[in-house]
Amino acid sequence: MNERKTNRIGIAVVEHQRQFLIGVRDHSTTLAGHHEFPGGKCEPGEAPDVCAARECLEETGLSVRPAEELLYVEHAYDHADVLLHFWLCHPEPAAPAHLLTEDLKGFRWIPAEELPALNFPAANAPLIDLLINAYVRS
Repeated sequence: MNERKTNRIGIAVVEHQRQFLIGVRDHSTTLAGHHEFPGGKCEPGEAPDVCAARECLEETGLSVRPAEELLYVEHAYDHADVLLHFWLCHPEPAAPAHLLTEDLKGFRWIPAEELPALNFPAANAPLIDLLINAYVRS
């Protein structure tokens, strides 16, 4: 009997002026070509909000502060089981202005109303619905 490992993932849902920081997964990775928020596996003992902020800084160069956990999703992909902690984050107040408008290491700012047209992994569907209700239909 082969038990699969479950990965805890901290995800930074970075919002600034009704736009979100979105990237596209590299073609050499799992779920290649799908859109993604900055994030990654939590280190042992690392809280998901701390992980989300760390991963965002590593992946984009932008320092963020987690504000609240938006959603927690358990999902079984063919390749792994994941526990996704989606954290609403905002850029640190001291963030240089150019980081709030430019592409950041392959991540770019996408208006909330464009989120439904993007190709996110299946586990992100409830988050996208939540963001649309909060930022587009509000």
